[in-house]
Amino acid sequence: MKILIVSQYFWPENFRINDFIPELIKRGHTVSVLTGIPNYPAGKIFSEYKDEPSKFLAYKEAEIFRVPIITRGSGSIRLFINYISFIISGCILGSWKLRKFKPDLIFVYEPSPITVGIPAILIGKLKRVPIVFWTLDLWPETLIAVGGIKSKSILWFIEKVVRYIYNNCTLILGQSRSFISSIQNHCDYPERVHYFPSWAEVLPSPVNDSSIQYADEIERNDEHFNILFAGNVADAQDMPSILNAAILLKHKPKIKWIIVGDGRRFDWLKSQVKKLQLEETVFLLGRYPLERMPSFFAHADALLVSLKKDPVFSMTIPAKLQTYLMTGIPVLGMLDGEGAKIIDESKAGLCCSSGDSRGLALAAEEMSTYTIEKKNLLGKNGINFSKKEFDRTKLMNRLEELFFMAAKRQNIKINE
Repeated sequence: MKILIVSQYFWPENFRINDFIPELIKRGHTVSVLTGIPNYPAGKIFSEYKDEPSKFLAYKEAEIFRVPIITRGSGSIRLFINYISFIISGCILGSWKLRKFKPDLIFVYEPSPITVGIPAILIGKLKRVPIVFWTLDLWPETLIAVGGIKSKSILWFIEKVVRYIYNNCTLILGQSRSFISSIQNHCDYPERVHYFPSWAEVLPSPVNDSSIQYADEIERNDEHFNILFAGNVADAQDMPSILNAAILLKHKPKIKWIIVGDGRRFDWLKSQVKKLQLEETVFLLGRYPLERMPSFFAHADALLVSLKKDPVFSMTIPAKLQTYLMTGIPVLGMLDGEGAKIIDESKAGLCCSSGDSRGLALAAEEMSTYTIEKKNLLGKNGINFSKKEFDRTKLMNRLEELFFMAAKRQNIKINE
């Protein structure tokens, strides 16, 4: 099958879709990607791309069609312009660049914004092919939760855009079971909506490999209890509550909080660590490529996942959680709903409610007293649960079934 992936974000930006492509190619599919210029999460064009853009025209045998966009920058207005720029550029330049390319199917990757579906729908109509839309972030619910949008007229308009996108897709996939009913509320065709979760990212080398190189950025000290947070540093991750937990444990200097990632709240976080005099226990290391992550995970005694307190986030499974479970490292959670349920059911760690700084501090302190045997048991539980619920091979088999289901619904003859 010839598959066109439409995603506003793609390699060298670190997203799950990067891991997705080699697996499709290995299964005999031809893959091409329509995407923007790499600038996530810092909001600036990647220096390596600026220096030599010709190096980023293909990835793992997949051809990349890049369209210019206005970078994310900082602030909500600039972010809105960034979203709009991809819509315009994707529709006009994307359609032009793809004029000689005829896919069998378009797959849309949507961690946010949902507007990534608009260029895909236009191209899908021009090519007369089915569209499979993978929803990893609920709109307009997330905009209300994070962006604080309260205007009824704006929300009415966004709701119309969301409904248009869902109604013009052949299938819509939701990343958690809780997403299904919400998506169906914005779609006239509830039978098109299916559950499809993320799988664990394939790390370049196993975390428990005895030959792994430890990250030089972190001090090796067996007396420390290292809590590692990896990924996006933004409003949804509720950094203020994490800092509050660090303040509560300031008298326990052996407990270290290590943040590996970047995002819209990173500069704020950096200033707060200094203001609150947490430099001895909270360490901000910035963003690193996926291939470096095993060296950071090797230092971790626990992996931290958090989400802001809001109904929409209680329906969300943070993408990092599946990867965390597969590392064999205990998980510390500060979240509600689906994510909390996974940590509890897997018996892979400890979890408190979203926004509960004191609960997080107590869980961290408790876990810091665990024996090596107990931590190993939690890690093993996580691996076993992940293999059962988020097995990569099973999920990819399911996705192929959904692709062929979409093609059959639209009566598409598959190109060989």
